[in-house]
Amino acid sequence: MAAHMAEVAFPEKAQKVLSILLIIGAVAVYFGWAIAFGGWNLFERRFIPVYAIVSVMLLFGGLGLLLLKHRD
Repeated sequence: MAAHMAEVAFPEKAQKVLSILLIIGAVAVYFGWAIAFGGWNLFERRFIPVYAIVSVMLLFGGLGLLLLKHRD
């Protein structure tokens, strides 16, 4: 059954745009949070979830660009 299914390639431009938007969004969240709450203290409990979200956004954005670069 899998042999009859067409493989749909995710458009390169869409992947690049989404990856760049994730990176820009992560930087915006980082600076927005720092401005709103007067800076970052990574050891304070209330900042850990936001730091985790920013890290995941940067990771997925960077991974998307890396996979795009090494696409066959």
